[in-house]
Amino acid sequence: MITVKADLHIHTLLSPCGDLEMTPQHIVDKAVELDLKIIGITDHNSTRQVEVVRRLASQKGIYVMQGAEITSREEVHCLGFFPDHERLASFQSYLDAHLPFIPNKDGVFGYQVAVDEQELILYMEEKLLITALTVTLGEIAEEVYRLGGIFIPAHVDRSVNSLFGQLGFIPPGLPFDAMGITCFTTENEVRRRFSLPENVTLIKNSDAHYVGDIGKGYTWFTLEECTFDEVRMALSGQNGRGVKPA
Repeated sequence: MITVKADLHIHTLLSPCGDLEMTPQHIVDKAVELDLKIIGITDHNSTRQVEVVRRLASQKGIYVMQGAEITSREEVHCLGFFPDHERLASFQSYLDAHLPFIPNKDGVFGYQVAVDEQELILYMEEKLLITALTVTLGEIAEEVYRLGGIFIPAHVDRSVNSLFGQLGFIPPGLPFDAMGITCFTTENEVRRRFSLPENVTLIKNSDAHYVGDIGKGYTWFTLEECTFDEVRMALSGQNGRGVKPA
């Protein structure tokens, strides 16, 4: 077994709220500096910058959890991760089908830029990515699991755009692999505040929108190797694997 640092909630410059310095290369360079061995790329309602980060990170021995931060109809933010490019692409089609076309006119909410490995601009996303999807939290979870993915309600300690901030409770029957918490709280505080039992896995992430914020929140993962299946097993505490928020 190995124990590695992971930050599973990082935005690129494709997110409208992501700083333009959040290029794939800058993200990977910062991950190397901080000795992060697993990073999650989670732009708002888009997976289209993931592959560039994955290619650059693989050259540095960093495993990329490929996903997105999804906004449900209830405006709850959640993370979905997928084991391969094919299923990631299928989920992108799902996002495209359920994200309303509201133009990001003049970049008023921030520019949504996709770049290549050399930081050359590929295109500017016209559809505003921070808009809520037309589907519910439960429907999103169902689609993530249909594609063999991992589903995590994001930053549940936040007062807005979180499971408890928007709904105030865990919907009966909602499946999830873990809950994300921010760097501004502790595991014990969150468990006490929301009466969460020990069998609810918590992971701490940065939700970084700026290079300097990457790794401010992270989790120790104990696993055999850095792979999707091993991360899944660590989140459920299977066969000696496990997680511990820093």
